[in-house]
Formats: sequence, C-alpha cells, structure tokens
Amino acid sequence: MSVKNKTNDDRWPDFGHKIPVIIGPTGSGKTGLSIDLALELVNRGIFDGCEIISADSRAIYKGMDIGTAKPTVEEMRGVQHWGIDLVGPGERFTVADFKEYAEQKISEIIQRGHLPIIAGGTGLYVDALVFNYSFLENAKNSYADREQMSDRFLVVGIDWTREQIRERLRLRAEQFFSQPIVEEYKKVAAEYDENSQALKSNIYPIIRDMLDGKITREEAIDLFVLDDWHLAKRQLTWFKRNKNIVWLPLSEAREYILSNL
Repeated sequence: MSVKNKTNDDRWPDFGHKIPVIIGPTGSGKTGLSIDLALELVNRGIFDGCEIISADSRAIYKGMDIGTAKPTVEEMRGVQHWGIDLVGPGERFTVADFKEYAEQKISEIIQRGHLPIIAGGTGLYVDALVFNYSFLENAKNSYADREQMSDRFLVVGIDWTREQIRERLRLRAEQFFSQPIVEEYKKVAAEYDENSQALKSNIYPIIRDMLDGKITREEAIDLFVLDDWHLAKRQLTWFKRNKNIVWLPLSEAREYILSNL
C-alpha cells in the first residue's frame, strides 16, 4: 500500500506505517520484544512478515555468539534477522557502514511488503539511522549532526529502574557462564588476533583473566555484571539526549508500538 504523506525523509517509499525502533540498555529485553512484536503483527494480519535489523556493534562479529548475547535460532522463532555476523573480529566496520547496510536492508524489506523493525543498544548506530547522518567523504566516522529526527521512525525505549537493570544483568551473567563461553573465547582467539578490538571488549577480557588464573569464576561473574552495568549507564546517558524517544516499561511497550504504527 502506498500512502502519499508529507515526510521529512524520502529515503524509502511511504508505505503507510512508521518503522519501529526498540532501544534500551544492555539486558533490557530489546531482542525479545522485537521478536514478540514481529510475530504479533503477522498474527494480527497487519503484515505478511516482519524482519529485524540488529543495531548492536558487537553482534556484527562472527563467532562471538554467547558473549554478545545474539539470539539463538530457537529464540528468533522464525523471524528473519539482519545485522548479525557481518564481519570477522579483526575486520573494520564503521557506523557509516552500518547506516548504509541498514538503509539497504530497510529498502529490501519494504519492497517485500514486510515491516522492518530496528532493535539494539548502540546509540551511535541508532542515531545515524534515525537522524540520517551525512558522513564526510573518506572519513566514515566523521558526520554532520541533525537536530530533527526522521518522522519515518517510532523510537521506543524499554524503561527499567536501575535496581531492576542490575538484577537482570546478574541473572544474565549467571546464564552466560552456564554456557560454553570459555570454549567460544578459545575458538575465536585461536582463529583471530587475540588483541583485536572485538576481543578487548565485553566479557572476553574477563574470560582471558579467568583462564590465566588471575580471577576466579565467581570474581569473573561479578566483574562481568559491573562491566555490563557501566555499559548500561553509558547507553542510558546517550539515549536520554534524544527527546523523541518514548520510554515505557517492557510490559507496555508492545501494545504502544502496535497502536502507533
């Protein structure tokens, strides 16, 4: 369906709906909500299909599945995901690369008659897309800021109290360490440069210290929770600058998006 509405963003044909963008701090439930939303839209007959584009600067790396909390095939529940496993841990992938990739995927998804859903916690990735940053020639990390957000998007943030976030991060850390995260680290470190930027972030340096005997498993879990908590605070600080984001509890976000597409 094509609806001719006035828009401040003509990157894609107007198909009569806004593109949902689900953001929030790490561990807030963005992925689960985006999958629930996709399935609900299809079940209601609003779309023949929905496809999710990850806006996560860590999920782009191949082989780093547990440590970056990528959804498993079972968790995806048949919903097509994009933006995952794009490059090796030693390869360069800039925010400009993400914007170009996401814009192309949005175009392809709309052409299929499906709804694109953006979900992720990398603030610069999200802002580059929804504010339509322009990147300078031969300087893909240099961009011109936009004051007005594109009206093609509906940006919803998952709102938790700080105590709730910390509790969720603790539970997630326990789950991470109950999975073969050590084996994943060894495999990636053997295949790629152990000093690559991808292996210097998130859980992987903690795993290396644990393997070297510098810390115990319990200390590793505590450090991972602390590291994720610091990441969550940085993400919230970034997102709170965007006054266009509608912040809602996880229990209310799906129905809000469904009623405002």
